[in-house]
Amino acid sequence: MSWTLDNDRPIYLQLMERIQRDIIAGVYQPGDKLPSVRDLALEAAVNPNTMQKALSELERSGLVYSQRTSGRFITEDTEMLTQMKKELATEHIQEFFQKMEQLGFSRAELLTLVTKAAEGEN
Repeated sequence: MSWTLDNDRPIYLQLMERIQRDIIAGVYQPGDKLPSVRDLALEAAVNPNTMQKALSELERSGLVYSQRTSGRFITEDTEMLTQMKKELATEHIQEFFQKMEQLGFSRAELLTLVTKAAEGEN
Protein backbone atom coordinates (compact mmCIF):
# COMPACT_ATOMS: atom_id res chain seq x y z
CA MET A 1 0.00 0.00 0.00
CA SER A 2 1.36 3.33 -1.08
CA TRP A 3 1.77 6.19 1.37
CA THR A 4 1.17 9.51 -0.37
CA LEU A 5 2.35 12.38 1.80
CA ASP A 6 2.51 16.08 0.98
CA ASN A 7 4.54 18.91 2.43
CA ASP A 8 1.56 21.20 3.02
CA ARG A 9 0.65 19.62 6.37
CA PRO A 10 2.64 18.03 9.18
CA ILE A 11 3.75 14.54 8.19
CA TYR A 12 2.84 12.98 11.54
CA LEU A 13 -0.79 14.17 11.10
CA GLN A 14 -0.94 12.57 7.66
CA LEU A 15 0.49 9.35 9.11
CA MET A 16 -2.12 9.40 11.88
CA GLU A 17 -4.92 9.92 9.37
CA ARG A 18 -3.67 7.10 7.17
CA ILE A 19 -3.39 4.62 10.05
CA GLN A 20 -6.77 5.73 11.40
CA ARG A 21 -8.33 5.25 7.94
CA ASP A 22 -6.75 1.79 7.65
CA ILE A 23 -8.16 0.82 11.05
CA ILE A 24 -11.63 2.13 10.24
CA ALA A 25 -11.58 0.45 6.81
CA GLY A 26 -10.72 -2.90 8.38
CA VAL A 27 -7.13 -3.26 7.16
CA TYR A 28 -6.34 -3.71 10.84
CA GLN A 29 -8.99 -5.48 12.92
CA PRO A 30 -9.82 -4.74 16.58
CA GLY A 31 -7.15 -6.33 18.75
CA ASP A 32 -4.66 -6.73 15.88
CA LYS A 33 -1.01 -6.00 16.54
CA LEU A 34 0.37 -3.11 14.51
CA PRO A 35 3.69 -3.50 12.71
CA SER A 36 6.66 -2.05 14.59
CA VAL A 37 7.50 1.65 14.44
CA ARG A 38 10.52 0.86 12.28
CA ASP A 39 8.52 -1.32 9.87
CA LEU A 40 5.78 1.30 9.49
CA ALA A 41 8.36 4.08 9.07
CA LEU A 42 10.16 2.06 6.41
CA GLU A 43 6.90 1.35 4.58
CA ALA A 44 5.90 5.04 4.69
CA ALA A 45 9.47 6.22 3.92
CA VAL A 46 9.57 8.53 6.96
CA ASN A 47 11.81 8.96 9.96
CA PRO A 48 10.98 6.49 12.77
CA ASN A 49 10.70 9.42 15.21
CA THR A 50 7.93 10.90 13.06
CA MET A 51 6.09 7.57 13.01
CA GLN A 52 6.57 7.26 16.77
CA LYS A 53 4.92 10.67 17.25
CA ALA A 54 1.96 9.65 15.07
CA LEU A 55 1.48 6.40 16.98
CA SER A 56 1.78 8.17 20.34
CA GLU A 57 -1.00 10.55 19.28
CA LEU A 58 -3.16 7.60 18.22
CA GLU A 59 -2.57 6.11 21.66
CA ARG A 60 -3.74 9.34 23.30
CA SER A 61 -6.93 9.18 21.24
CA GLY A 62 -7.55 5.61 22.45
CA LEU A 63 -7.49 4.10 18.97
CA VAL A 64 -4.25 2.25 19.70
CA TYR A 65 -2.85 0.93 22.95
CA SER A 66 0.56 -0.43 23.80
CA GLN A 67 1.63 -3.38 25.84
CA ARG A 68 5.04 -2.80 27.23
CA THR A 69 7.03 -5.61 25.65
CA SER A 70 4.56 -6.77 23.00
CA GLY A 71 4.03 -3.68 20.87
CA ARG A 72 1.00 -1.66 19.85
CA PHE A 73 -2.49 -3.00 19.26
CA ILE A 74 -5.75 -1.73 17.80
CA THR A 75 -8.48 -0.94 20.31
CA GLU A 76 -11.11 -3.60 20.78
CA ASP A 77 -13.78 -0.94 21.39
CA THR A 78 -15.94 -1.61 18.33
CA GLU A 79 -18.40 1.10 19.37
CA MET A 80 -15.58 3.67 19.23
CA LEU A 81 -14.53 2.40 15.80
CA THR A 82 -18.11 2.57 14.49
CA GLN A 83 -18.50 6.11 15.81
CA MET A 84 -15.21 7.19 14.20
CA LYS A 85 -16.29 5.65 10.90
CA LYS A 86 -19.58 7.58 10.98
CA GLU A 87 -17.81 10.83 11.87
CA LEU A 88 -15.32 10.42 9.03
CA ALA A 89 -18.12 9.63 6.57
CA THR A 90 -20.06 12.70 7.72
CA GLU A 91 -16.99 14.91 7.18
CA HIS A 92 -16.57 13.59 3.63
CA ILE A 93 -20.26 14.03 2.86
CA GLN A 94 -20.23 17.63 4.14
CA GLU A 95 -17.14 18.41 2.03
CA PHE A 96 -18.86 16.89 -1.02
CA PHE A 97 -21.99 18.99 -0.50
CA GLN A 98 -19.94 22.17 -0.02
CA LYS A 99 -18.01 21.56 -3.24
CA MET A 100 -21.12 20.74 -5.22
CA GLU A 101 -22.92 23.82 -3.90
CA GLN A 102 -19.94 25.89 -5.06
CA LEU A 103 -20.63 24.45 -8.52
CA GLY A 104 -24.20 25.74 -8.27
CA PHE A 105 -26.10 22.56 -7.39
CA SER A 106 -28.98 22.77 -4.95
CA ARG A 107 -29.38 20.13 -2.23
CA ALA A 108 -32.38 18.67 -4.05
CA GLU A 109 -30.42 18.40 -7.33
CA LEU A 110 -27.55 16.74 -5.49
CA LEU A 111 -29.81 14.20 -3.81
CA THR A 112 -31.29 13.30 -7.21
CA LEU A 113 -27.81 12.94 -8.74
CA VAL A 114 -26.51 10.86 -5.84
CA THR A 115 -29.58 8.60 -5.94
CA LYS A 116 -29.18 8.02 -9.67
CA ALA A 117 -25.45 7.37 -9.28
CA ALA A 118 -26.11 4.85 -6.50
CA GLU A 119 -28.60 3.07 -8.73
CA GLY A 120 -26.10 2.97 -11.60
CA GLU A 121 -27.88 5.49 -13.81
CA ASN A 122 -26.23 8.38 -15.61
